[in-house]
Amino acid sequence: MEQRPPNAEAGARVLVVDDDPTVAEIVTGYLDRAGYVVDRAGDGPDALARAAAHWPDLVVLDLMLPGMDGLEVCRRMRGRGPVPVIMLTARGDEDDRILGLEVGADDYVTKPFSPRELVLRVESVLRRARPAPAPASGLLRAAGLSVDPAARRAAKNGAELALTIREFDLLSFFLRHPGRAFAREELMREVWGWDFGDLSTVTVHVRRLRGKVEDDPARPRLIRTVWGVGYRFEPAVASGEE
Repeated sequence: MEQRPPNAEAGARVLVVDDDPTVAEIVTGYLDRAGYVVDRAGDGPDALARAAAHWPDLVVLDLMLPGMDGLEVCRRMRGRGPVPVIMLTARGDEDDRILGLEVGADDYVTKPFSPRELVLRVESVLRRARPAPAPASGLLRAAGLSVDPAARRAAKNGAELALTIREFDLLSFFLRHPGRAFAREELMREVWGWDFGDLSTVTVHVRRLRGKVEDDPARPRLIRTVWGVGYRFEPAVASGEE
């Protein structure tokens, strides 16, 4: 039976999955000193077994695992339930990063990396994963979409949407700021909480979000591209109020 830590804020459980024992040991040490409960796995099957025994609050997952790779591990874990994932990529190849984001990873870190930076990324993802107090306005609604920030639930025309943490945060941000264009740098700062980073992260998340909220993702009417700027949420246009 899956067991979750009783107080994720006081000691969130992090599952570190890496076949390099040196990397795994260093990452585990830094996370342990930061106050996290850390489990370790050296391959995909071991990771899935450990997650089933003690469901993690977050997974630090190496992309290049032997046998079952990190992408497949991420897919299988997401099939069991929502869990934030930070992907570790051994190369600086943009295709690796985009693949990880496409299967639902919330963030990625390229090897070699600073263990302190990884701890900061873990803190950032977990902070956004925790339910926030509901705003004074309560539910957010527009163009058939509804978002409950307190329960972290979203729906389209009454059907619940399966969103990752970042997709949920991005949709909530758009609903709070209809009609305004935002640069990718602004979205990274406001939604991810980062002052720097790879902007393809924003691009991939917008594409994934369009795939879930647009009637025709190839011709988006809700999340519009503003050429030379970034993106704008247009609920009135999507509703036919042109």
